[in-house]
Amino acid sequence: MMWLNRHRHNINILLPPTKGLVQKLLAVTMSSTSLKEMRNGGEDYSNGHGGGVRDLYGEDCATEDQLITPWTFSVASGCSLLRDPRYNKGLAFTEGERDAHYLRGLLPPAVFNQELQEKRLMHNLRQYEVPLHRYMAMMDLQERNERLFYKLLIDNVEELLPVVYTPTVGEACQKYGSIFRRPQGLYISLKEKGKILEVLKNWPEKSIQVIVVTDGERILGLGDLGCQGMGIPVGKLSLYTALGGVRPSSCLPITIDVGTNNEKLLNDEFYIGLKQKRAAGQEYAELLEEFMRAVKQNYGEKVLVQFEDFANHNAFDLLEKYSSSHLVFNDDIQGTASVVLAGLLASLKLVGGTLADHTFLFLGAGEAGTGIAELIALEISKQTKAPVEKTRKKIWLVDSKGLIVSSRLESLQHFKKPWAHEHEPVKTLLDAVKAIKPTVLIGSSGAGKTFTKEVVETMASLNEKPLILALSNPTSQSECTAEEAYTWSKGKAIFASGSPFDPVEYEGKVFVPGQANNAYIFPGFGLGLIISGAIRVRDEMLLAASEALAAQVSQENYDKGLIYPPFSNIRKISAHIAAKVATKAYDLGLASHLPRPKDLVKYAESCMYSPGYRSYR
Repeated sequence: MMWLNRHRHNINILLPPTKGLVQKLLAVTMSSTSLKEMRNGGEDYSNGHGGGVRDLYGEDCATEDQLITPWTFSVASGCSLLRDPRYNKGLAFTEGERDAHYLRGLLPPAVFNQELQEKRLMHNLRQYEVPLHRYMAMMDLQERNERLFYKLLIDNVEELLPVVYTPTVGEACQKYGSIFRRPQGLYISLKEKGKILEVLKNWPEKSIQVIVVTDGERILGLGDLGCQGMGIPVGKLSLYTALGGVRPSSCLPITIDVGTNNEKLLNDEFYIGLKQKRAAGQEYAELLEEFMRAVKQNYGEKVLVQFEDFANHNAFDLLEKYSSSHLVFNDDIQGTASVVLAGLLASLKLVGGTLADHTFLFLGAGEAGTGIAELIALEISKQTKAPVEKTRKKIWLVDSKGLIVSSRLESLQHFKKPWAHEHEPVKTLLDAVKAIKPTVLIGSSGAGKTFTKEVVETMASLNEKPLILALSNPTSQSECTAEEAYTWSKGKAIFASGSPFDPVEYEGKVFVPGQANNAYIFPGFGLGLIISGAIRVRDEMLLAASEALAAQVSQENYDKGLIYPPFSNIRKISAHIAAKVATKAYDLGLASHLPRPKDLVKYAESCMYSPGYRSYR
């Protein structure tokens, strides 16, 4: 793999140092260039293509009267090697490597192994008292030494996950204009309309397997952050690699900038996006259509496009429009639904009964709420063989206007209509809890402090073990805290949240809150799609992912009141999820990677990226 450095007409590519590479390069012959032209640059050295050189610029087939771009090869060495995050090892370069690659004098004399580097960096990170400073330090490391970044994240996932993703990434997005240093993904704005394919080709990596894209309109529970939403795709793809083992070079973060309706950003001189009101309607649809078409044209049928933090009206429309023609996945709708369903399936060992025995009440009827509700209904339908129209009757939703009931049907958005059941109007969540008498209360509203003391106390009075899920992110938007849930329910609640909370001691007993984090699902889910060569996403795959995650909860976890396994085992969990998703892709005839591997768990593990340093000759 390589990085392109463009300077006027020269293209330089940094190649991994390998034995005899210079001699091999000198042996390359080309019809339209001479050895004298092989001085200052380079082009794509293809791994997996016989070690040869692909004629990307058409020199070999150009006629004599056609203009061509002169290009050559160079081996990464000296300062260029130290500045390339893909190959830089810092003080871990050995004495022999320092001699072979012109590093003498460019590094202090000490030689550290990767474990010692990791220990030193973790010590430094723990000195920061402000989470955003830790985030910035991790991003700096990613841009300086890619393998060490992922080594840190994999080995210290429970400590660093809240740093590189929620809740800290929310603050990072809010301040992205101020902390922006160098681009970490592609920015596609209205200025690029008509030339999106050209923009995609500017990205140096050509073998892309996963794209995470946002338009920044609904970042976590923070609203419209416009172009500054780039922190979300960057963070998600870091987790694809660390937790799911997808190669970093196969991941592409993209922000689509159609403006913002956030007046604070529009008036901010440091705002890095388009300073105009957000485009909508036909103009928006045409840009997204061009984007989806260009992605498929440039990367092929099997590239996974994950929609992230789009506003409700666009999220549902995009998923419905492209799910039949592209490999698409909406983490807010489908990923959240899958991880919550997994928690519900696991919780049955604590609360008893089957999924069909329970009654569910949601606060929030947007992407997350309706997505979770639909997947629950599908799982109950699968278990009971009842039609999904009937199983939906066990699930009730409350939005900003109160309980969604049939008398409101005409005024409801299309994605809320399946949840409009026969019932008298109810205005408040507390009254809805009293009327519906749910066994499970799920918050996906994006509004903090909405599970009040009265609501939690009522849930505890109705149930021996009320299941309370406060899913909204970041922490400030959580419907209630872990301490509130355990205290107000007098220790009866089984609690999980979207953002992490510390253990809580109540009346001498320590309660460990679970975290219903999408990071349990999407890395393994994406890996399953990749290893099977899936061409479409289906609901059956989401159900398979939920069941696989629920199966990873041990008795030891249950004894602590947990309904999710610890993140310390996340790579093993992701491999099992990937295997189940891949199995379902093969069963549905949607897999293109043939023949089917005999042991999909082992195959998934063998495909995972390892961040250990490589030795250079």
